[in-house]
Amino acid sequence: MTLPVLRVDDPAAPHVADLLAFHLKELRGEMAEFAFALDATGLSQPGVTFWTAWVGGALAGFVALKEIGNGSGELKSMRAAPEMRGKGIGRALLDHVIAEARQRGLSRINLETGTAALHHPAVSLYRSAGFVDCGPFGTYRPSPYNQFMTLSLEETSCPRSS
Repeated sequence: MTLPVLRVDDPAAPHVADLLAFHLKELRGEMAEFAFALDATGLSQPGVTFWTAWVGGALAGFVALKEIGNGSGELKSMRAAPEMRGKGIGRALLDHVIAEARQRGLSRINLETGTAALHHPAVSLYRSAGFVDCGPFGTYRPSPYNQFMTLSLEETSCPRSS
């Protein structure tokens, strides 16, 4: 699989519309009022950076990073296009966001995701990158439909012996 090319993009752009609509419809169908995925307006807010991933001229996915204060960011709306699932797009998107958060000097990335079967591949991906379970953050409330994860970006090292 060729690695995707990622670029900062406009979530309201016509080339994003179908995949974003699919993303929102699937999540809202599964999670109802507990689906907190942002639409194009939310993904266009100040403090949110939105990237698209491209493979051979085709939109392969998207992801956003929202800066939420206190040195933390929130992973938002990560999605691989259905025909690109299982081809490393999610890993490329996640690796990009983690690298970007580190470059910005953030100390932590939080995320909220679902508990339904459709979320299991994403949760496995997050865990493989070092995300661990945590409690709700920001204005989120716990529910049977949601789970919360966090990744510390702070370097830790063992003290040197003298």
